[in-house]
Amino acid sequence: MRVVLFCHSLLSDWNHGNAHFLRGIVTELAGRGHEVRVWEPKDAWSLQHLLAEPRGQEALDAVRAVYPRVRPHRYDAGTLDLGVALDGADVVLVHEWSTPELVRRVGEQRARGGRFRLLFHDTHHRSVTAPGELAGYDLSHYDGVLAFGDVIRRLYLSHGWSRRAWTWHEAADTRVFRPLPSVTREDDLCWVGNWGDDERTAELHEFLLGPVKSLGLKARVHGVRYPDAAKRALADAGIQYDGWLPNPGAPLAFARARLTVHVPRRPYASALPGIPTIRVFEALACGLPLVSAPWEDAEGLFTPGRDFLVARDGAEMERHLRTLLADEDARNALAAQGRRTVLSRHTCAHRVDELLSICRELGVDTRAALPRALGGMA
Repeated sequence: MRVVLFCHSLLSDWNHGNAHFLRGIVTELAGRGHEVRVWEPKDAWSLQHLLAEPRGQEALDAVRAVYPRVRPHRYDAGTLDLGVALDGADVVLVHEWSTPELVRRVGEQRARGGRFRLLFHDTHHRSVTAPGELAGYDLSHYDGVLAFGDVIRRLYLSHGWSRRAWTWHEAADTRVFRPLPSVTREDDLCWVGNWGDDERTAELHEFLLGPVKSLGLKARVHGVRYPDAAKRALADAGIQYDGWLPNPGAPLAFARARLTVHVPRRPYASALPGIPTIRVFEALACGLPLVSAPWEDAEGLFTPGRDFLVARDGAEMERHLRTLLADEDARNALAAQGRRTVLSRHTCAHRVDELLSICRELGVDTRAALPRALGGMA
C-alpha cells in the first residue's frame, strides 16, 4: 500500500504534539513494508521555532536519528505539484493543521479522477471551540474523517461536515517511549507540557504548582509559551523550569522522576470526554506513575484508579502525591499496570491495525508495496 500524508511538520514537535503520533504511525507503516510519502510546508512555523532554539539543529538531527524512516518532502505551497505528490497513492491522509486551500486542492484532485482513498485527520478541539473554522474546510470529495475521539466523530456527522467518520485515537510510539530502568530517579515529579492560551492556567495552579509547593517536592517542568508570570509562579512553587524539551528526550526526563501528573486543557475536561492528550499514553508507556486532574474516560480507554489515579481537586492531588512518593511498591504497581494497558491496546502498532481495517473497508488493497525512491529530507 502506498500512503501519502500531508501535515504541518514531522520534523518538528515544537509546540506541535501532532508530530508525536504521526511519526510513530509513519514508522510503523514503513516497518511493515508500506511506502509512505510525507509532505510538509517549508515555512512550517513549528520548525522555524525549533531552529530558533539554542540547540535547535541538534534536536533536528536527533529526530533524524531516532526516526530514520521519517523523511518528509518540504514543499512551497505556491509551487506544489499535486500530480507529483499524489502519484501512485492508494491512501491519502490530510491532517487538519493543513491549510484550507491545500485541503480543498487535494479534494479537487480526487474529484478529477484520483484513484486513491482520501481521509481527513482531526486531532484538535476546534470542532467544539471553533466550529466555524472547520466548517470552512471543503471535505466534499473526501471519503471520510479520522477523529481522535468519538465525540469529534459524531460532530462531523451531525454538522454534515463529512458523510463518514471513524474514531482513531492517538497512541504511544513504544519504540521510543519505554522505561529506562538504569537512569537514576533524581526528581520527585516531572511534567512536560506547554502553558498555552490560558486554557488551563487555573488548573495548573491547583493540580501542579499548589501541591508541589505544599509538599516541598523536587519538581521539574518542560515546555514552551510560558509567560513571565508563569515562570515566576513556577519559581515561587520551587519548580525548576527547563524550557523546551524535544519529544525524543521525554523518556529520559520521565525516567529521572518518580511520577508525573496530567492536567488536561479545559476543552478536553469539559466538552470533549474520552480524549486524553498524547502525554498520557507516552508517560504510561514509559512506566511512570501518573495522577490526573479530572477528565471523563467516556470511551473506556483506561481504568482510572488502576492505570492512573484521579484527583478531583488540589487537595486530593496533594494526598495522592504524598501517598505515592512514600510508597515505592504502590508506585511500581501503578506504573506497571498503566504500561500493561498501553502495550495491550494503545500503541502505534494498534492504530496502524485500525487504519488498515478502515482502508480495507474503503476497498483498498492493504498489502505491503515495493517502495520507490522517496527522496531525502530538505
